[in-house]
Amino acid sequence: MIRLGARDRPAPAAPAKVPEVLTLGPPRLTAGLHGPQRRLDLRGHLAVHGPLGPLSATGLIELAERVKLAGRGGAGFPFAKKVRAVLASVDRRTVAPAVVVNATEGEPAAWKDKVLLTRAPHLILDGAALVAWALHAAEIVISVADDGIGEASMLAALREQPLPAPARLVRVPHRFISGEGGALVQGVNGLPHIPPGIKRRASDAGVDGRPTLLSNAETFAQLAVAARLGPARYAELGEDEPGTVLLSVTGSAARPAVVECAAGTPVSAVLDACGVPDGPAVLFGGFHGRWVPLAKARTATFSRRGLRAAGGSLGAGIVLPLDHATCPLGEVARVVRYLAAESAGQCGPCRLGLPDLARAVDAVVAGTGDPAAVRAAAGAVVGRGACSHPDGTAGFATSALEAFADDLHRHVTAGTCGRPVRGTLPIPGTTPNGDRRLTVDWSRCDAHGLCADVAPDLIRLDTNGFPALGDAPIPPRLEPLAREAIAVCPALALRLATPKH
Repeated sequence: MIRLGARDRPAPAAPAKVPEVLTLGPPRLTAGLHGPQRRLDLRGHLAVHGPLGPLSATGLIELAERVKLAGRGGAGFPFAKKVRAVLASVDRRTVAPAVVVNATEGEPAAWKDKVLLTRAPHLILDGAALVAWALHAAEIVISVADDGIGEASMLAALREQPLPAPARLVRVPHRFISGEGGALVQGVNGLPHIPPGIKRRASDAGVDGRPTLLSNAETFAQLAVAARLGPARYAELGEDEPGTVLLSVTGSAARPAVVECAAGTPVSAVLDACGVPDGPAVLFGGFHGRWVPLAKARTATFSRRGLRAAGGSLGAGIVLPLDHATCPLGEVARVVRYLAAESAGQCGPCRLGLPDLARAVDAVVAGTGDPAAVRAAAGAVVGRGACSHPDGTAGFATSALEAFADDLHRHVTAGTCGRPVRGTLPIPGTTPNGDRRLTVDWSRCDAHGLCADVAPDLIRLDTNGFPALGDAPIPPRLEPLAREAIAVCPALALRLATPKH
């Protein structure tokens, strides 16, 4: 049985085109993808990769352990431990489990899973089938974003490929937090697509309350490759760890691409292949990752250990270099504002802390703030959220203060580094509410302060009692609150406006 999640919205008619694929060394996940946007149907897939038989639960665990398979969605959790946790829950409850493929890729800079969805969907399904066979799963769920990228390809693959359990494809909102495990399970179950307020392991109670093995699309694809090759051949590539990695390289790259390379490949080789120019730093691991100065980055290797030694993180394989043509702190401010607007808004660190952090970064960029205020705002949210979003955002902002120390000094002392903000870091052009912001007509404002009483999540008062708004867009969930603040202003000084781009 194949069905589309009935609760989901229609996908857009014209999805964006995914980047090209580059390989450094022998291809594995990208084998057969030569040529412009070539997609492997089932016949082509089998011709490239060959047939695949089932594995027992013991065989699945042994394979995952021997190739050191870890999640490729960002957290890097050992896959064998997930399998064991699900099996233990199944034994306790005597309930058949579910298998969930997380192919949502909510981060704007992520493309590797979209490449697999659009061009090698059967490799993902192979991995899901292996797990479903081993666990005697009741259901396979393929979760994709509602931006339309890869959905038609995966539906076609589901129609072609027989699977050992009923399968369905579920769309979830294309937002930054969509790939968070708790949020994904909530969405699949028809609940609000936000992280649950309490920590809950999918292995205990996931889809429809079943023990659930949830992992990233690339992880399932890597599992399928490892099962065909066997541990010894799989480990023939990779120095620090077995196998290959998929990387999404965009930012200032002249040749944006999804790159497959052996683990341990020098960062410099990938940057050169993608035409990355000279610049101040590279962001590894995406918007929850860390900035590394370019000279230091070029000495690192693409593995978890190699990037960690350089001060970065592999995360979901996102690589974002910046060149010297854009203001790096201005780019950082754009992203922090975006991340603040993308939160679920269900706990204090997201509702209050991230907007505070965005305002502090904006002030530093404008030359009116103090870097210490950025560090204080970041420190106030770390370890206190319902998910990792506040921690990741805080780490992104504070690592920028270190990586761009020279530019920071110029902004603090002169108010600018002299460069424009070119929008090199990829974030959506507008938020879902049209990128609206609160603005103040200063000829009317009399510092009554009522707006801050009504909407403390959005408005702070400066030392003179006037509203300090920053430049952050209003998250859709807070627009009703913004309208309340506008309504209570006795001077009619507040407005909602969409800036001209």
